[in-house]
Amino acid sequence: MRASFPGTARLRSPAEFAPALKGRRLAKGALFVLSVAPSAQPRLGLVVGKRFAPLSVSRAALKRVAREAFRLRRAELPAGDYVLRLHARIPQCSLTSLKRQARQEIDSHLARAIKAHDHRPA
Repeated sequence: MRASFPGTARLRSPAEFAPALKGRRLAKGALFVLSVAPSAQPRLGLVVGKRFAPLSVSRAALKRVAREAFRLRRAELPAGDYVLRLHARIPQCSLTSLKRQARQEIDSHLARAIKAHDHRPA
């Protein structure tokens, strides 16, 4: 199956983000917090604010990395609205190392979401 990320797999309006932000927190890392709320399919929302990533190039890079990681794992993820929120100021480093750090953290958060679903009692 080809990994895709159609518009229907994105959270867009504040009304779509609210339940996930108030929902269960699955994982917290150095940069991101992953929250989830029940939904019919896996959908992604991103909150990457100027407060923690002042440069627009950094914000855009973090969002691209997050969307790509989600796109590749989307078929494995249980149905739910997932929100990745940047919760800490990004470190002073090169863009390449920032993207590498973000990708490792996001991959581990998504793996945790898959693992949490696999270990739930039926």
